[in-house]
Amino acid sequence: MVITLRPDATPEQRSAVEARLRGLGFQLVQAEGGPPVVLAVVGDGSVPPLAEIRAMPGVAGAEQIVSPFKLASRAFRKDTTVIRLGDVEIGGPSVVLMAGPCTIESEEQLVRTASAVRAAGARIMRGGAFKPRTSPYSFQGLGEEGLKLMRRVADANGLFVISEIMEKSQIPLLDRYVDIFQVGARNMQNYPLLRELGSVERPVLVKRGLSATVDEWLMSAEYVMSGGNTRVMVCERGIRAYETYTRNTLDLNAVAVAKSLSHLPVIVDPSHASGVRDKVPPLARAAIAAGADGLLIEVHHDPEQAICDGQQSLYPEEFAALSAQIRAIAEAVGRTL
Repeated sequence: MVITLRPDATPEQRSAVEARLRGLGFQLVQAEGGPPVVLAVVGDGSVPPLAEIRAMPGVAGAEQIVSPFKLASRAFRKDTTVIRLGDVEIGGPSVVLMAGPCTIESEEQLVRTASAVRAAGARIMRGGAFKPRTSPYSFQGLGEEGLKLMRRVADANGLFVISEIMEKSQIPLLDRYVDIFQVGARNMQNYPLLRELGSVERPVLVKRGLSATVDEWLMSAEYVMSGGNTRVMVCERGIRAYETYTRNTLDLNAVAVAKSLSHLPVIVDPSHASGVRDKVPPLARAAIAAGADGLLIEVHHDPEQAICDGQQSLYPEEFAALSAQIRAIAEAVGRTL
């Protein structure tokens, strides 16, 4: 249920509404912005008749939220959420570029890649310190040493940092180095991790699982939000299909659908969606045209020597060319870069 209070509602009237609903076993979450004050009623309580709530003093309206995701729904918040990191706004009028290597390998790699992506317009640096690999024998990441390297290099280049978290025990460690927690596709339904991320202050990016529906994807974001963290964005990174020419299949339908159903910023990862370097730019261009709020792109100064995912990583000059194209497409759809 979503309740809108009258602009002239008194504190006593609001308290009475909240007391009634909490007495029925619900939690209440206030939408950002306003006036008017908008409250989401969530939980497993006994739902009172809408007519009763609408008749309470100070209430302007009350409606059921039909979708299973309540806090992530546009029924709760009409305007797209804007997540602010310093002077960077994710979900606002500007498209945001997040770029960097799949895996943190060395200081030289980070220095060369960071300076290149920053010069091309990226504001957030990506890089994995912990890698959930299909094979237990594959490189698993540099861990904290990698995080230290990336933080230092990112700061030197005026970049924010996003990196993947694999389990809830890693939260205190990553919290010292990253600006955005990334939940990977394999962990989209790691509910203990999602619940724990609900208590952190930093933004969280939730990637869509390989076979997840849009509802399941947004419900994963709901897990984080239900814990109190409303600084959540979702990322489409391709789903598993029958086609074998690419690593996955980018679902542009999901971008448009998620934008219509939810107020959360939508990011697209064309690198994992295609898995093929020359397919990344066309998918990235299409994502911005479809309404994505940002891109998460793999860039490496020497992809042929990359430890992980070199075949889908752009050369710095390719990323610079793509950035210029993205700028033109963003302007065509009423946005900026």
